[in-house]
Order: sequence, then structure tokens, then C-alpha cells
Amino acid sequence: MTRLVVLEPEGMYADTALEQEVLGPSVEVIHGGAPHAGSLDALPDELCARVDGLLVFRHWLRAADVARFPRLKVAVRMGVGYDRLDRAACAARGITVCNVPDYGTMEVADHAIALTLALRRGIALHHDLQRGETPAAWRYLDHPLVRRLGAQVFGVVGLGRIGTAAALRAKALGFEVRFFDPYLPNGVDRALGIGRARTLEELLRAADVLSIHVPDTRGTRGLIGAEQLALLPRDAVVVNTARGTSLDLDALEAALRSGHLAGAGLDVLAVEPPVEPVPALLAAYRRREPWLTGRLIVTPHSAFHTPEAWADIRRKSAETMRDVLVLGLRTNVILPEGD
Repeated sequence: MTRLVVLEPEGMYADTALEQEVLGPSVEVIHGGAPHAGSLDALPDELCARVDGLLVFRHWLRAADVARFPRLKVAVRMGVGYDRLDRAACAARGITVCNVPDYGTMEVADHAIALTLALRRGIALHHDLQRGETPAAWRYLDHPLVRRLGAQVFGVVGLGRIGTAAALRAKALGFEVRFFDPYLPNGVDRALGIGRARTLEELLRAADVLSIHVPDTRGTRGLIGAEQLALLPRDAVVVNTARGTSLDLDALEAALRSGHLAGAGLDVLAVEPPVEPVPALLAAYRRREPWLTGRLIVTPHSAFHTPEAWADIRRKSAETMRDVLVLGLRTNVILPEGD
């Protein structure tokens, strides 16, 4: 009997012992190429021709890539977001697409709260001011960023696993928490003890902190633009640890520069890594322009990262591949966009 072949093309780990243990003797697990190989293009055709299951982390799986894998049955995105996989091309070939939605939940929620606190408690602000060539006076600074947590509404857009974890953390810190998510059934708000907004506009008008937790889909791209940012209360803070495509960076730059928003924390950008010409907001941040002092924090899509999360993603990806490819289950299956 021919063994199934599962390919981890990036060489992310030193060996495939864990994957082999999880997938069992009916599967051959192999690396393909140098560690962190830049793209699937680097893989030889003869290797691609053998692959039944593909584990995808940094790579993009586009229509042209799909055509190189004639036996491919299952593609598992080693992460929560699945925008790197062309779901339409996979669906046309009958390839099942999965993600790993239950890793990094705590880390990303913690990161969203950490960005919020670093901004709203003036930590980034005072840090920047105290390390200048001429440090600021040794005293607190009255600034629109600094507010009592319990006097603010923490607004969550997208109450999935991570959004829920962030909401519960914010609630524990004393925020009044409200959310908008049109896909959740009635009663979720009561179960969690938080408020529900009937519309995005209703949430935006109330949110002193807006924390974004939506995936990258046709419906979420450009979700928060100039019109939406203008609805936020003056001196609000925006935090995005989900996908950069949901937030218009040019609109955010304008809202910060005008003073309507007090600050922002970003772990994600629409184009990663950023390429020249970078968005105006990122350029100003890198130049340390004075008007952004303490008001913007940027981290390099690192919210998910801990050693524990890396262990989770490795095992959970292998378990998802086993369930779907070997056992024929529907674990973590993502429907084609539009379904």
C-alpha cells in the first residue's frame, strides 16, 4: 500500500519526529528545502508530485502553486489566519483547506491588552519622553492617552476565540466591555457578562478603546476606514492584532495627526513585511516624528509568539492533518470564500 506523503516545506523544525508520531505509520513526513525557504517555487517538481498533504506557515499557496501538486488532498495553514491560501483554487481541485484556530489564543489576547495598557497608562509615552536627548521633567504628564480603565468602554470587533479572550481580560481589568459580531447567536453577551452592540456604528460611537479581532475576508477588508474612525469618541485608541487588511492605515494616520485619536497599537499591516514605499504612518513612526511620541506602538506580527505557542502550533497542525487526511474527519475545515 502506497504511503501518504505530508510535506512541511519550510524546514521550520530540526526534525519531523513529532509529526511522524502524530500522523502514524501510514504517512511519510518530509521536509522540503532549506529552513524558511522563501516560497513554494523553490520546491522541485518531483517532490511536489508526491505530496498528499501540505503544511503551510509563511508560504503563499496560490493557484499556480496548486497546479504543481497533482495529488494534494489537504492543505493545513499552521495558524489562525488562512488568507495565504487560495481557497477558490483549492476548492476547484477538491483540496480541503484547514487552519489551526486554537493556538496562540492567550498570547494574542494578552498582546492586545498589553498594547492597550502601554498606551492608556502612558507607559510608551513616558518611556519615549524619558529617553530623549533632553529628558522630559521628572513628573507625570497630562495627556489624552491617559485614562482610568474603569471609565472607558473597551470595544471588540469580532468575538471569536481571541476576541472573547481579550474581552474577558479587559473586563477583569475594569473596562466596560462591548462587542459587535453579527455572526454570533443571541445570548453570548449574557453568558460572558458583557454588552452587545447591534451595529458596528453603535460600537464605534461608544468605544474608547477599539480592539480588532476579525479574519481577512471580503467582508472585513477595509472594515475600519476614515468614516468609521471618525465615529470613535475623541481621544480613543485603536488596537489591531488580527489582520492588517481590516484597518485603513492612511485613515488612521490622518485621525492620529488631526488629534481625533489619541493613539494606536498595531501588530499587523496589510503588507507584511512592509515594502517601500511604506505607508505614511509607518514612515513617520520610523522617523520618530515628534507628533507620534508615545502614541503609536508597532510590533512585527509577533503577538502569537511564545515557545509554548510554537509547540502548540506544531502539534495541533499535525493533529489536524491526521484527522482530515488519514481519518477523514472535518476538523478545522475552512469553507471556500463565499460559502
